[in-house]
Amino acid sequence: MTWSRWTATALRLVAALTVLAITATAAGPVPAAAADLAGLQRQRLDWHTCQRGSADPAGAELDQAGASCTELAVPLDYARPDGRTITLALSRLPATDTAHRLGVLLLNTGGPGAPGRSDVLPIRQWLGKVGARFDLIGLDPRFVGRSTPLDCDWPTGTWTRSAGPDRATFDRLIAFERDLASRCARRHADLLPHVTTRNTARDMDLLRAALGEQKLSYLGYSYGTYLGAVYTQMFPERADRVVLDSAVDPASYGARVLREAGPANEAGLRDWADWTARHHERYGLGSTGQQVLAVVDGVLAAATRRPLRMGGYQVDRQVVPYLLLNRLGDDRDETQADLAETVRVLWQAVVSGSATATASLADTLSFLLTGAESATGSVQAAILCGDVPVRRDARHYWRDIRQHQTAEPRFGELTRAISPCAFWPQQPRERPTVVQNSVPALIVQSTGDTRAIYRHGQAMHRALTGSRLVTLHDARIHGVFGNYGNVCVDDAVVAYLADVQLPARDLDCASRTSS
Repeated sequence: MTWSRWTATALRLVAALTVLAITATAAGPVPAAAADLAGLQRQRLDWHTCQRGSADPAGAELDQAGASCTELAVPLDYARPDGRTITLALSRLPATDTAHRLGVLLLNTGGPGAPGRSDVLPIRQWLGKVGARFDLIGLDPRFVGRSTPLDCDWPTGTWTRSAGPDRATFDRLIAFERDLASRCARRHADLLPHVTTRNTARDMDLLRAALGEQKLSYLGYSYGTYLGAVYTQMFPERADRVVLDSAVDPASYGARVLREAGPANEAGLRDWADWTARHHERYGLGSTGQQVLAVVDGVLAAATRRPLRMGGYQVDRQVVPYLLLNRLGDDRDETQADLAETVRVLWQAVVSGSATATASLADTLSFLLTGAESATGSVQAAILCGDVPVRRDARHYWRDIRQHQTAEPRFGELTRAISPCAFWPQQPRERPTVVQNSVPALIVQSTGDTRAIYRHGQAMHRALTGSRLVTLHDARIHGVFGNYGNVCVDDAVVAYLADVQLPARDLDCASRTSS
C-alpha cells in the first residue's frame, strides 16, 4: 500500500514547543531534552559523491546533477540519546541562486517506506526558478533505502491483499497476515518499538539542527503529508514553508487509512471503464462502460474459482483487486492504458488458460508475489503498526467487509481487509499524534483521489487551522503538484514557496480536459 510514488514505481502501491518534547497525548518513556541531543545536533556531516559502484544509476544521476550525499547519526531510542544510534542516508541538491537563498526544503514523496534520496531531481525541475533558491534535501527515512535497514524476510513486497469473497479466503488472509507479523517479531523485535512517524519527525528536526538551520521548509505527498503534519505539531516553531499534497486525514491515519476509499475506487473504475470503451478497437474489452465492467467482474469470478496463470505466477482473487486499485490513482491516458492492458491480459488468461504479462504487470506481480522487495512492505507495516493501534478481533473486519459488500463489491474486501497490525507483537509505544495547530500550510487535493480521498484533505485543512486548501476539481490523481502538470496548482505552490504568503482564501483549480 504505497500511497504515492510517481517515479519508476508509479504504478505500485507500494502513518510541543521545544526539541523532542511530546504532547499530552503521548504514552511511554519521555524523549530526551534538547540538551541531551547537543552532540548529535553538532555532528559534522561528511558530504561525498552519491554513486556506490558501477551498478548504481540513481547515484550516478545524482552526482551528474550536482547533488552530494551524506549520512546522519540519530538515536534509535530518543529516550536514550546516548545509546545506540542508527544511520540515515540523505542527498542535497544545493541552491544555485545563493543571493536569494530561502533555506532548506525537505522532501517526502510518500510510502511509508519509500526511499527519498532521488526525489530532489524531479522536484527541482517542478519548482522552476524558486527551486534554485532552496537546498533540496532528499531523505531515506529511518530503516528505509540506504539508511540502517529493516527487512523481515517477507515473501512479498506488501501486506495488502483482498479478503476475497468468502470466509475461506478471509481465513487464508488471516494466516498470511499473522505470518508476516511473526516474521518481523522474530527478526527485529529490538527495532520495532522505534519505527514510528513521531521518531521520523524527531529525525527531521535533528537533521535541521545538523544542517545549521533555524527552520525547516517541507514538501510532502501522501503519507508524507501525515509526517509533515506531525512535525508541525511536535515542532511548530521550527516549521517554515509547508506544502502537503494529497493529504491524509490525521485522525484516520493508520493501517486502515484506505477503509473509506472503496467508493472512490468504484467510481474510478467506472470512469476508467468508460475511457476503455472509447478505445474498444485497441483493447477489445467492450464498446460501453458496462461491457468493460462485465469483463472485470468475469476476471474476478474466474480468479475465485482457480488462480489465473501468468507465466510463473498464480494470480487469484486475493491479488486481482490490488492490480485494479493500484492503477486507479491516475486518470491520465498512460495509466488508463496500462490498466486496460492489464485487464486484457487477465481476461486472456481466463479465456485461454494462461497469458503472458506485460512488463508493467510482471513488475507488479514480482513485487506482490516474491520477496524481492520484502524490505518495502516490512518497513511500511512497521511504521503503520508502530503508529496507531488497530482492532485485533478478526470478526470485526469480516463484519465490516460484509456490511459494505453491496456498495463496494470489488474493492471493499481489499480496502477494509485485516492487516499484520492485528497480530503485531506489541502495541505502539506512544499514542497517536493529535494534529491540531495553526502552523501555516498549503494543502493540495484532487476531488477524485482514490487513495487519499478528498474528505481527507478537507480534514487536514480543518486540523491545521492556519492552512489554505487548493482543490483540483474533476481530476483523479494522487500526487498533484509538478506530477500532474496543472498550471493553476503548480503556480499556487510555487508562489507560496517563493513568498511564504498563503493565498487570502482557499483556491479552486479546474482539471485539464480528459481524452
